[in-house]
Amino acid sequence: MRPVLRLLSIAATLAVGSSALQAAVALASPFTDHAVLQRGQPIPVWGTADVGEKVTVTFDGQTKTVTAGDDKKWLIKLDAHTAGGPYDLTIAGTNTITLTDILVGEVWVCSGQSNMEWTVKNSNNADAEIAAANFPLIRHFKVEKKTSDVPLTACKGAWTVCSPETAGGYTAVGYYFGRKLHQELNVPIGLLHTSWGGTPAEAWTSKPALTSAATFSGVFTAWDKQMEGYPAQMEKFKQTLAKWEADAAAAKTAGKPAPNKPRAPNGPDSPHKPAALYNGMLSPLVPYGIKGAIWYQGESNSSRAAQYQELLSLMISDWRASFGQGDFSFYVVELANYMARKPEPGESNWAALREAQYLTTVTVKNAGLATIIDVGEEKDIHPKNKQDVGLRLALNALAKDYGKQVVHSGPVYKALKIDGANAVLSFDHLDGGLVTKGDKLTGFAIAGEDKKFVWAEAKIVGDTVVISATSVTKPVAVRYAWADNPECSLSNKAGLPAVPFRTDRP
Repeated sequence: MRPVLRLLSIAATLAVGSSALQAAVALASPFTDHAVLQRGQPIPVWGTADVGEKVTVTFDGQTKTVTAGDDKKWLIKLDAHTAGGPYDLTIAGTNTITLTDILVGEVWVCSGQSNMEWTVKNSNNADAEIAAANFPLIRHFKVEKKTSDVPLTACKGAWTVCSPETAGGYTAVGYYFGRKLHQELNVPIGLLHTSWGGTPAEAWTSKPALTSAATFSGVFTAWDKQMEGYPAQMEKFKQTLAKWEADAAAAKTAGKPAPNKPRAPNGPDSPHKPAALYNGMLSPLVPYGIKGAIWYQGESNSSRAAQYQELLSLMISDWRASFGQGDFSFYVVELANYMARKPEPGESNWAALREAQYLTTVTVKNAGLATIIDVGEEKDIHPKNKQDVGLRLALNALAKDYGKQVVHSGPVYKALKIDGANAVLSFDHLDGGLVTKGDKLTGFAIAGEDKKFVWAEAKIVGDTVVISATSVTKPVAVRYAWADNPECSLSNKAGLPAVPFRTDRP
């Protein structure tokens, strides 16, 4: 039996409470053949054994021993190691486990909702990308979906080697992020992929963290109250579903499109439950050695943008405390453009959520933003261009974590100056200068003291953008790309789009 299969067999037996193998040493879930360990820092290795059992871990000449505690848990921290491999990792107690093809390099957590879950095979140029995915030093570990009311110590998953046979099922954003890092750094890359479509950020945050913040301390009480009505909601759903099935069958017979299928109400095992995914899909990875995390989520919180900055900041702090590896890097994908384009300036939940994402990344230490306001699709919440998303995340990491001289951000609003009837905007991250993508500079709206925004004429003047509108003689505020699906065209010469903004932020 291969080592990883033997390990999974042991873990499965332990999970069902067999007394025969209670003394057997077992490794934590993230340790399988083909794993990537984080270079340049102590490497945690952990698992279970019998109480008082001595466990010896051997790796590339290092040998360390520890005794399992009264809770049957053990943890060893191997000395920091440089990038390289493959190596064997051996764990010995009453039994011996040997994992093979272990690499040391850069490890990143890839998490969020469906746009992080979205696979290479469902993204742009899938056939060509998969055929070219011959990168044996890139490895991918996908955590199987699971909710839990308590933090779990185990999950289902295994490391796979990137190849044309495996890459199609990888997180596309994570893959393109990892591929760029691998090409630039020439070291192994490990992608710990844990995501679930349609899920809110509070599901990925621990219960202690949520209850510690006044804003979110009542979310569990609210959830329990919601569950009291679940049986009645479920009965109503069954009736609605039965009607839908009849209507769908009738539509098919008539050659017409079926009506939208009704959604089941959230139940006790819903991935929307606060802390449920932290418990089931992040906790089992702790404290695996990592360099940082990339995060593509927000769509499910867009109706609550006002609280999202606090929530995302809280979640980041929570993850950092859990892993116990300091303020590791955390890079956020800003929501793409989506939905029908509106003819006039107005309010937008998605724009407000983007602002919350941006503010988080400029107020939280070691955070960054990948703006993708130019890659979205009007009719699909899942833009197929995941290459640019992964690339822009990688530019953040290359610039901030690996000291590469690369441009990692588009223009960022810095200041507003009123000059008569003109509003003059200055920016950071010019990186060669401001340019227009397309024939015309678009996306700017301007308002006077009445705070009614109208579209503005805009032009690049040196390192500034000057905007005006004939109906606004005394401008007081400007917005850029402030819409669900804005028409906007400002970038820098590196080709990165300007970050959406408003000068009238409360």
